[in-house]
This record gives sequence, structure tokens and C-alpha cells, in this order.
Amino acid sequence: MKITTFDPIIVTTKFDDAVEVFESLGFEKTHAPVTDTGEKDVQSYRMKNADGFHVDVADVPDIPRDMEYIRINVDDFDAAYEIFMKHGFTNPRGDGTIDQKSSKTASLFSPSGYRVALVQHIKDHD
Repeated sequence: MKITTFDPIIVTTKFDDAVEVFESLGFEKTHAPVTDTGEKDVQSYRMKNADGFHVDVADVPDIPRDMEYIRINVDDFDAAYEIFMKHGFTNPRGDGTIDQKSSKTASLFSPSGYRVALVQHIKDHD
């Protein structure tokens, strides 16, 4: 299993404000995916600065407070998921994932409370 991306995700009720902060710091929008969570569509921006650092900002207006995740993209979702489970992480969807044509994702919570967004991009899709 190989990690292909590792960066923060900010899940926020103040999407435009958060994007503006990072644009002021020199980040530019490079990708604008919409994720169907099974409950709603979530708009986000992947942003990158000139030094190659990334931050993702996701618009979720109905959460009680903003949250941060560590986004970890991997080439083998099942192997990475197993590692996290062995270390006591929990998946609020049971063992459910968000499966789209281009990715497979799960939000995982550590025993101490930090969050990981585990993602595998699917290269061969429509």
C-alpha cells in the first residue's frame, strides 16, 4: 500500500470565507469536485500554492462546528483501511464507504478523536 497524497481538509460552514483565507495565502483552486455522500452533495475545492502544498476546503453548512481531517490518498484502500481498523479507528458508517466512479472514501475517527479521510482514486472510470 502506497500513500499518494497527504494533506488537510477543512470542513466548514463558512466555505467562501475559508477559501478566501487560503487564496490570500497564495493558494489557487485546482479542482472543484462535488461528492455525493448518500445524504447530500458536498462542494469542495482542492487548492495548491506555488510551493506545492495542498489544502482542501469542503462546504458543509449544516454541521454544528467546523472540522479538520487529514486526507490520505492511497493506492490500496482495503489494505489501508485494515491498518486503521487494527489501530482502533472507527467508521461512523459502520464499514460503509462513499463509492463514486472516480473514488472510494471513508471518514475514520481515531480513538483520541482526530479524523482521517481515507481515499483511493479510481483511475479507470467513465
